[in-house]
Amino acid sequence: MNLFRKKTIQMLLSGADQKGASLKKDLGAFDLTMLGIGAIIGTGIFVLTGVAAAEHAGPALVLSFVLSGLACVFAALCYAEFASTVPVSGSAYTYSYATFGELIAWILGWDLILEYGIASSAVAVGWSGYFQGLLSGFGIELPKALTNAYDPVKGTFIDLPAILIVLFIAFLLNLGVKKSARFNAIIVVIKVAVVLLFLAVGIWYVKPENWSPFMPFGFSGVATGAATVFFAYIGFDAVSTAAEEVRNPQRHMPIGIIVSLLVCTLLYIAVSLVLTGIVPYEQLDVKNPVAFALNYIHQDWVAGFISLGAIAGITTVLLVMMYGQTRLFYAISRDGLLPKVFSKVNRTRQVPFVNTWITGVIVAVFAGVIPLNKLAELTNIGTLFAFITVSIGVLVLRKTQPHLKRAFRVPFVPVVPLLAVAFCGYLILQLPRVTWIGFVSWLAIGLVIYFVYGRKHSTLNYIEKSSEEKAG
Repeated sequence: MNLFRKKTIQMLLSGADQKGASLKKDLGAFDLTMLGIGAIIGTGIFVLTGVAAAEHAGPALVLSFVLSGLACVFAALCYAEFASTVPVSGSAYTYSYATFGELIAWILGWDLILEYGIASSAVAVGWSGYFQGLLSGFGIELPKALTNAYDPVKGTFIDLPAILIVLFIAFLLNLGVKKSARFNAIIVVIKVAVVLLFLAVGIWYVKPENWSPFMPFGFSGVATGAATVFFAYIGFDAVSTAAEEVRNPQRHMPIGIIVSLLVCTLLYIAVSLVLTGIVPYEQLDVKNPVAFALNYIHQDWVAGFISLGAIAGITTVLLVMMYGQTRLFYAISRDGLLPKVFSKVNRTRQVPFVNTWITGVIVAVFAGVIPLNKLAELTNIGTLFAFITVSIGVLVLRKTQPHLKRAFRVPFVPVVPLLAVAFCGYLILQLPRVTWIGFVSWLAIGLVIYFVYGRKHSTLNYIEKSSEEKAG
């Protein structure tokens, strides 16, 4: 039994073109860039910036964003090469199938299911918090039992807003990828406008003395801050899950991945400089640092817009994360490693409809009932693991298939992929021990599923068996 059997690039591409099971090619470079920005700007910039500045980096928060951004830029270049060479759903899972073989691909796919699933649930809970804050501003209070995850001590049983937003996103995704992308683009314009509004108002209140001392916790604080704000960059890899629904993936995928990441990095650097320039960093340990900064300078009317922007921002993160989850299930199921129900495609809208509702219900249950607390850190470890694997994969594929047609090539190989591995490896080591225990436990469950179900039902297993029978 060959656990490391590989799919050839030709097999992956022909599988994507199967009639009746293929997805609709409806997206261009603009749609992909908007998907990327939609996935990246959200919880990170509106929530994590304050904690990272107050507890870890101080005004040197800007360096934390640069450090995290560099790790992502190097990894993004590697993703861009793969996405333009193998324009198939499944992102890092699919690339690993061609590079490392089935077992590693399954481990990575199972890892990404954790990343997208937990991230979606955590983001839905964040959305619920902001939405309830907005309602209370209008004097509307929900019954306490419906405001948070199950905690009888506090009198809460279910987070109803989190469940409703997840089911609404599932409904939207089932309307078709073009409608989802259009909704995403409108919301992205709103939230970028809100970030620019903060910068335009806040820059006049910056006091350079607030930037001194610049690095109060030393460089180790900057590094820990980088590991914390890394969550703010998660999302650009979800762009690569859309590869099969892009009109010209060889050209448009690299543009979407790299441009969305660069735009967000520049916005993050500007926001962190203005934020720490307005408010002394010690006071930024709050849940809504951007709105808090505006209240601090008595610009309360702008703070209201920021809360709206945060709700809009978190909505699109949820949309893209759930979209990535459904396309991942679709790719793994098509390879036989998960039941075929996950790769059933609606013939009129050309979307994996059953899979989308199953994803929606699972995410809604997690978001509505289970307190997530530390699970957000599992998202970070899962993403960093995927980034490292993809970066090594570029080096392996360059060696094993040097003549493969690549529409986009990572510059300065092997330096850039090795830098991606080094930066992501450094950040992954900053994560706490409990996160590692949770991550390893999840992978162990995945291995049991592979050996009980996936190995036997794998498409490659059927191909191997039939070729053996013919030879026999």
